[in-house]
Amino acid sequence: MKRLDEIGPKEIADLVAVLHDAKKARESIRKARTAIAMVLDHAGISPNPARDPNVKLPREEPEESNPPTAAHVEAVFRRIPERHRLALLFLDWSGARVSAIDHIRVDDYDQARRRVRLRAATTKTRRALWIELHPTLAQAIERELPHPHFRDREARLFASSGADALRTAIAKACKAEAIPLWSPHDLRHRRISLLHLRRVPWARIGEFVGQRNLAVTANTYTHVVLDEAELDYAELLAS
Repeated sequence: MKRLDEIGPKEIADLVAVLHDAKKARESIRKARTAIAMVLDHAGISPNPARDPNVKLPREEPEESNPPTAAHVEAVFRRIPERHRLALLFLDWSGARVSAIDHIRVDDYDQARRRVRLRAATTKTRRALWIELHPTLAQAIERELPHPHFRDREARLFASSGADALRTAIAKACKAEAIPLWSPHDLRHRRISLLHLRRVPWARIGEFVGQRNLAVTANTYTHVVLDEAELDYAELLAS
């Protein structure tokens, strides 16, 4: 056993290697190293070996997202509670982040032009943007809304759903249908990939989904999707 002031970068690196060999997750190893660094800071050890730049965390290859196929989205649509279905189709069409359905208000729906506004305060780019809706989705939203004279403009547009509830409903539906698990965020990957396959310019894709860094749009969100099919919104909403 060593005294705290006898611990060097090699001992910390060896511990990282032991944890990695024990199949500990990279995030767990990072937390362990941070905890040790805090203890050594408290003991006044300087320089702190746990903060030495030569103590590297194990490399972890990110798992590539595999956007759901149209068939899998349709299967989930039919399985989830009806109150979540319109929000699900909106995310599939728009590629918006799932948190959007918690923040879009009735006042954000432009009925004349059939588009939805994402306010600047709710986007990562801090820039407002308009989402042009598929006509079938616009019609479905309008059927849910009261007459314009009786609308609460600050009410949530997707009031019957919500990000957390939708995420849970999708997970349960995937399990019930015995299909690969996917999340609402995977619909963003699916939409961007489909737009790219249709040869939409990157600048237009970034504008449509609210992604300022086009390199991230291309490298992170674009995938070789298993199919290129679009959902038949009219058929789904009529079922």
